[in-house]
Amino acid sequence: MSNISARLDRLPITSLHRIALAALAFGFFFELGDLNSFAFAAPAIIRVWHIPVRDVALITSASFGGMFLGGVGGGRFADRIGRKRGFIGAVLVYAVFSLLNALSWNVATLAIFRFLTGVGLGGMTVIANTYVSEVFPAAKRGRYLGFAVTVGLIGIPATAWVARFVVPLADWGWRLVFVWGALGVFAIPIAARMAESPRWLQRRGEQERAEAETRRLEVVAEAEHGRLPAPTEAPDAELLPAASLRHLLTPRQFGRTFMLVVVWIFQTWGFNGFVSWAPTLLVEHGISLIHTLEYASLIAVCNPLGALIAANLVDRVERRWFIVVNALVIAVCGVLYGATFDPPLIVVFGGLVVMASQAMAVALYTYTPELFPTDVRSSGMGLTYGVGRLANVVGPLIIGAIFVSSGYLSVFLFTSVCWLFVAATIAIFGISTTGRPLEALTTERKEAMTMNGRKP
Repeated sequence: MSNISARLDRLPITSLHRIALAALAFGFFFELGDLNSFAFAAPAIIRVWHIPVRDVALITSASFGGMFLGGVGGGRFADRIGRKRGFIGAVLVYAVFSLLNALSWNVATLAIFRFLTGVGLGGMTVIANTYVSEVFPAAKRGRYLGFAVTVGLIGIPATAWVARFVVPLADWGWRLVFVWGALGVFAIPIAARMAESPRWLQRRGEQERAEAETRRLEVVAEAEHGRLPAPTEAPDAELLPAASLRHLLTPRQFGRTFMLVVVWIFQTWGFNGFVSWAPTLLVEHGISLIHTLEYASLIAVCNPLGALIAANLVDRVERRWFIVVNALVIAVCGVLYGATFDPPLIVVFGGLVVMASQAMAVALYTYTPELFPTDVRSSGMGLTYGVGRLANVVGPLIIGAIFVSSGYLSVFLFTSVCWLFVAATIAIFGISTTGRPLEALTTERKEAMTMNGRKP
């Protein structure tokens, strides 16, 4: 295992890596666009179907419930059948059911189809992050995942503009927004050309295929960049039985699993508490709707900027401390946003929160799969990410209760406390991962316990 790991990590970025990046970025573009598609279609659906706002909440909750199931189930699926096939399967699920959203005829069918779309969306995100961590060189995996997320975030304003033009066409115009989301299916022909993860193949006992995929990457690298340097010695991978979710709860792995579950829950509450509620709270606090939408539009531009900044920094500084600093920036700027009503400062502090939040997303997408062994890497990413999505079912209820009982600023104090929990958890219990082989990260605890005279 150490030989294949070292050979993968010494590779330069090749056309095969770029093909994978194109497939993942294409998937993220329509995944993030589709994730927001219902928000853009909902006003028209309310008008055409004559449904109350509580039905919109039901449909939205169904999407997040599906993403929880997709994160957990999709991660395990990819640990069993492979990263490449898992990614293709997840894209196919969300594309097919996004198209079926366009054919729904009442609240129940739309909620069901949004739930099943969420299954595909959650699975795709988890598997894409796992693939990058295993196939891209250790020194560059954060950078290229950042590029894929940056492209994905552009899908949000792109979907907004599509909705702007198609929804007013007719009473059925909202259906075209979901057709747009289904175009993610065209990521599949690109993904079919991706290499399978040699790390996953070897841990499944398919040594010949693992060697063949590694050699395929090396041949392309030699053709494009010349002779490769000799691989450096890497630690052997920790050997585990076949992939099983129970390994995430063993004494040696439970600490990391629990830490990341806590991080993803509070990250979700902190992020969605600000992004989903900030415009509404401004209106409730007396800012005009027109001005609120102007501020929100300016702040939204910062979404891809944050991911792009992270792409250029997340492999240059230690990821653990990058996450901690980002969380502190969001906590401080979130409170300052809630404390000011000066328009330029609203935009500045709001923009900083959004940029740091998307930089945080790139860092956590990279960091989370690094802390799990290959056998359960996708399952671990799926469980922690999925629980975070599930937490968002109750998050809006918490925010609403805080606003009613304690007022406007208290909401931003709550979201800031969430980010302080993230910073403290990673600072105290996290480990350093930047540029290190995955196998070194999963054997670190074993070695530390041996040095202390304890059996792992």
